[in-house]
Amino acid sequence: MDLEARSLQPNVKAVLLAKLREYKSDLNNLKSEHKRLASANSNQAARDDLLESGMADAMSVSANQRGRLMMSTERLNESSDRIKESRRTMLETEELGVLILQDLHQQRQSLLHANDTLHGVDDNISKSKKILTNMSRRMSRNKWIISSIIVVLVVAIALILYFKLSK
Repeated sequence: MDLEARSLQPNVKAVLLAKLREYKSDLNNLKSEHKRLASANSNQAARDDLLESGMADAMSVSANQRGRLMMSTERLNESSDRIKESRRTMLETEELGVLILQDLHQQRQSLLHANDTLHGVDDNISKSKKILTNMSRRMSRNKWIISSIIVVLVVAIALILYFKLSK
């Protein structure tokens, strides 16, 4: 029994080794009492009395051990229930973690798509800016050209009038 108790898990091992020591001490007490009674063999009535009290002690020890065994079994069942509950909670937490990771992945994909779209819009804005700059330059150049043509025409009209009126 000693070897079996030592090979168990540490939390069960300590309890069982304590019980085993108690049983061994009870056994040693009973052996010493038996030797004393066997050697003393003087009075049969005293011997019967001792045997009856020894049996009563053994019965009370057995009932005490049975009670402790029932308590230990109950504690073991409670521990098993707590372990099952913990396992269920762990599985729920793991499932929740997986769902959160999936949501985060979808959000990451959305952000990457928005980033790509933003870069596309930025490129289009740059192209539009260049086109508007070119159009502004052309408009300014056309204004200068038209203004120059108007000035040349006004000067030509003035020269024509001058020559027509001076004759």
